[in-house]
Amino acid sequence: METKLPTDEEGNMIVRIGHSPDPDDAFMFHAMTTNAFPTPGYKFVHELQDIETLNHRAMRKELEVSAVSIHAYPDISEDYALMNCGASMGEGYGPMIVAKKGVTEDEVKSNKIAVPGLKTSAFLGIKMCWGDLDYEVVPFDEIIPRILDGTYKSGLIIHEGQLTYTQHDLQVIVNLGVWWNEKTNGLPMPLGGNVVRRDLGKNVMEDITRYTKMSIEHSIQNPDTALEFAKKWGRGIDDDTNREFVTMYVNERTIDYKAEGRESIRQFLQEGQKIGLIREDFKVDELKFIGAIEE
Repeated sequence: METKLPTDEEGNMIVRIGHSPDPDDAFMFHAMTTNAFPTPGYKFVHELQDIETLNHRAMRKELEVSAVSIHAYPDISEDYALMNCGASMGEGYGPMIVAKKGVTEDEVKSNKIAVPGLKTSAFLGIKMCWGDLDYEVVPFDEIIPRILDGTYKSGLIIHEGQLTYTQHDLQVIVNLGVWWNEKTNGLPMPLGGNVVRRDLGKNVMEDITRYTKMSIEHSIQNPDTALEFAKKWGRGIDDDTNREFVTMYVNERTIDYKAEGRESIRQFLQEGQKIGLIREDFKVDELKFIGAIEE
């Protein structure tokens, strides 16, 4: 049974897109949500929330389209399909554990670690890398301040913290993007993806995926306008940091995961199953990506 979406005064279906208040997500969806190109039959509106909130909203099937953590995808896979565009993948970089200078890895492991959410891909990554942890969930944008004020010895940082930690004289204890790259003989670390709700029906799902890809391509081809838009959501970061962060996570693989990107997601989820953080009954080998031409 296909779900009928509400329409605007002109009869366009209203599609809500949930994404994090991150420059890279805002950059991707800029063209769609500002009517930079025609999307006949559809009106796209965006709702900005942190990634852990979006993961849980997807579990409640609230939004038509959402950015989600790859870690969370198996829990929503019956209701949502992964698009083959919109990837956030670390090409030899990614979330990291940071601490003040002089703190050792042993000290980090023997103290409580601030983590940004239990369904984030970063959390799955550190559990695969280190195993047992003493941790506490802290909003992602409070992790560095809580390290600096001594509340925590270390923290697992995501989003623009992967660049701004250097401004606070913090050191990297482990970079999960490097770890995953070495573990998999060069695969990028899968962090986030875009999903579209299955009850919209095949045609609508494919339309939305096509427009999402067009939006990403439009921003890559017109970066200055999209970067200015993205900067609004960058929590005060400067222009250079904004550009650097966006180009880290919006690139050719964002337009198309490509074979190695899809393989990396499958391996990531299989490794998660081995440590019990991904449901056993999720059939990784049957994972399909809307809009993909599988090699």
